[in-house]
Amino acid sequence: MVKESDITSYLKHNLATRYMGKTAYYIPVTSSTMDEARILAEQDAPEGTAIIAGKQQTGRGRMGRAWLSPEGGLATSIILRPPVDALRLLPAIASVAVYKTIEIMGIHASIKWPNDVLISGKKVCGILIENTFNEVNLVYSVIGIGINVNFETTLFPEIADIATSLSIELGKEVSVAEVALNLYSEMENLYDRIDEPDFILGEWIRHMGTIGKRVSAKFGIRTIEGIAQAINPDGNLVLRLDDGSLHEIIAGDVTNIRDKAK
Repeated sequence: MVKESDITSYLKHNLATRYMGKTAYYIPVTSSTMDEARILAEQDAPEGTAIIAGKQQTGRGRMGRAWLSPEGGLATSIILRPPVDALRLLPAIASVAVYKTIEIMGIHASIKWPNDVLISGKKVCGILIENTFNEVNLVYSVIGIGINVNFETTLFPEIADIATSLSIELGKEVSVAEVALNLYSEMENLYDRIDEPDFILGEWIRHMGTIGKRVSAKFGIRTIEGIAQAINPDGNLVLRLDDGSLHEIIAGDVTNIRDKAK
């Protein structure tokens, strides 16, 4: 099995993409791959440049949360420069790429809107997207992806009941390098079709476990409950509330009511 420190060499010799992950940097320990990616993006690093960390000391997730990122996982950030009108598709592209990467390993997963990836209701991957603008123009986007690869959740009581890892699901150690290779390949396949929003959103919806479920949605200080009815063309979640009205969620934290009750 490829050592994590040799991951960039493995990718160089085995990755068949044209640009996604073709320029890759491995950092044993860093504060955050997102911060490292921003530095490189400001230096005009090519699109598709990937930063991989063996361990993040202050990894971050959506909604300002900390992301637990010890050794044994895949912590990577990818620099992209999409058209500004396609930013709405990045959560779909990233989460579907992770879904397909996990599917290659024979594991059935699902996507929780907007971009968490779950296995049997437990989180295996978190995704963070940060965009940098120069006044009104998009300069670059950074997609941060954290996949629990070789990760024993029982060692971390705060997440033991809500998280899982690929090694737990397969009952054996998993090559982080192979996961990275498949991830970058799937990312490029989808990103190359960024001008086909119907296809990308269709893939997202097809693999999403949120639709049809009763969920709670928290945004700001407000929380509402309803049935996740649909995803609209902007990528927003549409809830049908108990009074029959429809409510569009642009950004927020969505939880399956059944999972919340466990």
